[in-house]
Amino acid sequence: MTQFNRQTFQLSDVAKNSPENAWWSDAVVYQIYPRSFQDSNGDGIGDLRGITSRLSYLAELGVDVVWLSPVYQSPQDDNGYDISNYQDIDPMFGTLADMDELLAKAHELGIKVIMDLVVNHTSDEHAWFKASRASKTSDHADWYIWEDPKTGFTGGEKGAEPNNWGSYFGGSAWQWVPERGQYYFHQFSRKQPDLNWENPDMRRAVFSMMNWWMDRGIDGFRMDVISLISKLHDENGKLRGVNGSLLPEEPAGPDGFSSPSPDCSDGPRLDEFLSEMRCEVFAGREGFLTVGEAPGISGERAEHITNPKNGELDMLFLFEHVDVNSDGPAGKWGRGISHFAETKPSFAKYEQIVKDGGWTSLFVSNHDQPRSLSRWGDTSTEELRVRSAKALALTLHMHKGTPYIYQGEELGMTNADYTRLDQYQDLETLNLYKQITEAGIMTPEEMMAGIKRVSRDNARTPMQWDDSKYAGFESVDAVTAPWLEVNANKATINAQAQMADDNSVFAFYKKLIELRHTNATVALGDWNALETTNENVYAFTRTFHSELGEEKLLVIANLISEESEMDDSISAALAELGRSIEQNDVLISNEDVEALKKQLESGVLKPWTAVVVKVK
Repeated sequence: MTQFNRQTFQLSDVAKNSPENAWWSDAVVYQIYPRSFQDSNGDGIGDLRGITSRLSYLAELGVDVVWLSPVYQSPQDDNGYDISNYQDIDPMFGTLADMDELLAKAHELGIKVIMDLVVNHTSDEHAWFKASRASKTSDHADWYIWEDPKTGFTGGEKGAEPNNWGSYFGGSAWQWVPERGQYYFHQFSRKQPDLNWENPDMRRAVFSMMNWWMDRGIDGFRMDVISLISKLHDENGKLRGVNGSLLPEEPAGPDGFSSPSPDCSDGPRLDEFLSEMRCEVFAGREGFLTVGEAPGISGERAEHITNPKNGELDMLFLFEHVDVNSDGPAGKWGRGISHFAETKPSFAKYEQIVKDGGWTSLFVSNHDQPRSLSRWGDTSTEELRVRSAKALALTLHMHKGTPYIYQGEELGMTNADYTRLDQYQDLETLNLYKQITEAGIMTPEEMMAGIKRVSRDNARTPMQWDDSKYAGFESVDAVTAPWLEVNANKATINAQAQMADDNSVFAFYKKLIELRHTNATVALGDWNALETTNENVYAFTRTFHSELGEEKLLVIANLISEESEMDDSISAALAELGRSIEQNDVLISNEDVEALKKQLESGVLKPWTAVVVKVK
């Protein structure tokens, strides 16, 4: 078990079986997208040795856990989320020996390492799938989801697909295999066939693989789209709309498909599968972390899954807040400008999960989302970029839960700012551009604007370590350029400059992480929202009771590039202090105390002012 280089909080016996007593209750997780973090050999792709060389940076930042996006063997159709061998490292990232070295160095620094677990699907080049597609009678025949062509149609022709489900990456969710004479189901790329979790032999193979990695020394898993592993069937075991099913097809949308999500998200056996995993892999182990990516999971279900008494997962990633303004036929691609304050109702639901006995993950960025600063902050000037980056970070990290930082977020990195389609490599982006424009849902110009706002490649540009030619991602004399173009703003946004600046975004993140480690109210205090009349101001309290008494923190953030008036609820909360604020009352802020005094006394907050004040 990896030990942190810090003390955790000691709680009363009353809370012994709650998430608050778990080692991760006051921890911060840092996500690494390996191909974009650090290249050690000049081939333009980040690798394990590169990550190892930068672990001291993460130790300086103060994070407790590193989550690695997939580094397993893969054809890289979906940048490693299509795994062809779970028990080896893809040569582009290194070797198992490199992985062992990374684990040893991280553990030496007191940093835990969790790996991405992708077991809703595999690559179509995985040995399991090759055996499954070869014969209907092989030992692996039903390790995947196979269906016959629709009655009256010939397999492979248009309309013969078993039902009208569409893939999230574009096109049909069914792929014809002539040698087997059936279609297989894939919610994502056609090279990512869904595993059949109804098969107990398949589940045992997955659990065996997970145990192999845990025994090797990793500290847990982040589980990719784990909420999709159980599918809804009718009483005869048939999927919706397939031959003989009692469940009728849903109407198709303008692209000609219906979504599989209602039948594949939070399916009827999800709890059973997760409980079985907990018993078969994690029983008897200590110091691990299990976090599930959970599209389609409600707040109530999240509380059940993450409540320790149910023995499933430690925490989940929920997506309501990042899906704001994604309604409409074009989905996220048609999403307009929004303000972070619009996410307040979503975060209130997440905090209810914690209040009810579960736990929650706190995030605004990851490898599948655009840069949060470009979406919700203001990058029009350097001053506003820094102020808004700090305000967004403070707001997120002052919630109760486990914060996740995506690489470069701690520097205030921004969207890629590409102007041409050929600059993007993301499979989802390229496929959906074709499907949405051909269906007439958006014009090419409208779709390009959407891609610039929300493409996954926005978060996948190389990490900006310095202002050199390739931003320090690889050496300046490297023969091969980085796999994805470096953001042009590397000269002003890079780690080297910020680590030397006490007022930088990096320095601010360090303070936020240290507060979670040292202040019990930040880590474990009860969360309560203030009902503010100004929708652009986000205010809430954190309260912690101990033998020493009660500490109460007031969090105030103006999340817009305009002045905002405070209302009576904030003034009343500030009045608990009984006097004007002093230096020692401010736990953290992106504003100096004298400026804060003027703003709080006048009741008018400057653009992007954010502060945590001790009021009791």
